[in-house]
Amino acid sequence: MLVVMNKNATSEDIQRVSEFLEAKGFEARVSYGEARILVHAIGVKDVDQRDFELLPGVNEVLRVTTSYKLAARVSQGCDTVVEVNGVKFGDKHAGLIAGPCTIESYNQIDATAQELKDSNVKIIRGGAFKPRTSPYAFQGMGEEGLKIIRSVADNHGMAVVSEIMDASQLDIFMKYVDVLQVGARNMQNFNLLKELGKIHRPVILKRGLSATYEEWLMSAEYIMAGGNNQVILCERGIRTFEKFTRNTLDLSAIPVIKKLSHLPIIIDPSHATGLRDKVEPMSRAAIAAGCDGLIIEVHHNPDCAMCDGAQSLYPWQYDLLYKQIKQIAPIVGKEII
Repeated sequence: MLVVMNKNATSEDIQRVSEFLEAKGFEARVSYGEARILVHAIGVKDVDQRDFELLPGVNEVLRVTTSYKLAARVSQGCDTVVEVNGVKFGDKHAGLIAGPCTIESYNQIDATAQELKDSNVKIIRGGAFKPRTSPYAFQGMGEEGLKIIRSVADNHGMAVVSEIMDASQLDIFMKYVDVLQVGARNMQNFNLLKELGKIHRPVILKRGLSATYEEWLMSAEYIMAGGNNQVILCERGIRTFEKFTRNTLDLSAIPVIKKLSHLPIIIDPSHATGLRDKVEPMSRAAIAAGCDGLIIEVHHNPDCAMCDGAQSLYPWQYDLLYKQIKQIAPIVGKEII
């Protein structure tokens, strides 16, 4: 349930509504938008909403019928914008994240970061704990890898994105990482999502391999229910019967999510297609469809990459793509820095 305050509501009115909600057994959470002030009633209770409509300062009371209350578009008067190192995701902004799949060495990350910096990349990605299908495949460098990418990022004025695998790793990630990524296999790791709800740091939540939109948004709800509203949804391809590409990129997720939710949605064309020559056209298509950003795998020498070299762009390819999507974005009312 949402209590929409009128534009002349005082702080006392808002406090009174919050206390009334809490007395009814709800958790009250206030959000201040440009157009309106909302008091969210968190919880499932059978109450008469007329009791709330009569309170001073209340404009209207709305019932949120979806299972995801905080992530629902109706729960907020405007799009959520998440800002990282001067890069914005959401509303009129489309942000860019780039970097290798895996942190392999200091020289590898530094060489890639230097190339990306020349293409105006301000957020670098890189995996230190790698979820691999085979237990015998390279699993990442662990904390040493996070130290490397943090050092390189600081030298080049970048922020760091890396994937967290388990709630037990949270303390380590908080030391080195600016944006925590939840991978597709962990989308419904609810213990991890609850812990991420307690931090004040952006979270990229990737869609599960076979997850519905509602299941995806419910996972976001777990994070937001803990108090962390800095959630970026990431479509990274879903599993279908088609084997030509690694996964099937669901670009229809962009308009669907924008109708259902106020949260920003970005696209990962690298994991979605698994093929370097498919990454560029799908990136252009995603921007044209109105996504709020891209996360793209780029390696300074993909032919020698320890992981996912086939889907990683060469730096010169990324630079060309950057120039192309900069031209496309304004057509759909987006700005790319």
